[in-house]
Amino acid sequence: MVFEHILYNVSGRVATITLNRPEKRNALNGATVGELRTAFNQAETDPEVKVIILKGAGEAFCAGADLEYLQQLQRNTREENLADSKELMQLMQQIYYHNKVVIAQVEGHAIAGGCGLVTICDLSYAIPAAKLGYTEVKIGFIPALVSVFLVRKIGEGRARDLLLTGRLITAEKAEYYGLLNEVVPADLIEAHVAKVAEDLCTGASANSLKVTKKLITSVFDQPIENALLNAAEMNAETREHADCQRGINAFLAKEKMVW
Repeated sequence: MVFEHILYNVSGRVATITLNRPEKRNALNGATVGELRTAFNQAETDPEVKVIILKGAGEAFCAGADLEYLQQLQRNTREENLADSKELMQLMQQIYYHNKVVIAQVEGHAIAGGCGLVTICDLSYAIPAAKLGYTEVKIGFIPALVSVFLVRKIGEGRARDLLLTGRLITAEKAEYYGLLNEVVPADLIEAHVAKVAEDLCTGASANSLKVTKKLITSVFDQPIENALLNAAEMNAETREHADCQRGINAFLAKEKMVW
């Protein structure tokens, strides 16, 4: 499929989705959100794809909502704005619950909705010069959707700090807060993320990655007793999977397993 606002490429077992509006600092609008949903769905249903990298073209990762898009929202009815909000909600759910590992490669500022995209990825790496933040309150808006995920990721206290102040923080501070996994020099980040993706592809079972993600995302949805029972069920089910049997046999035989 040909996209207008993003690029989609598969190499090896890694799908790379690139926000491709550098002249707009990769800002989000309805069309871009729709294309992202299509691309993530394409990667999810492609049996050859095991890991997804999300990045931005140009100097920014993503500057949040497009200004023209924001102007249009002011003219929308409440029903139109609700429908539009649900589109973004569905994209965030799609990434968060995706059955493939999603890695954010942040080579520029990630602001508002752009920082929201970083928040919901499984792993996130950024260059030292990147600034991150949720600036919605500064324009009279609210960081509604991302708050659900950010509290889970970094805790209520730090989420209150970032969401209420709307301040931008350095990549180093974002790593300290747990929003990023690591800050990587600009000249090394592409190779670093590629190596992380390659290690996931060759070092772990696709089924194990999928089920582990499902376990993690379901923890907050249930009382602890239910979560533990669910984990026990998934544990038993995974033991019967061919990947687990192959992996254990290779371990017992002291053979290196290449997935």
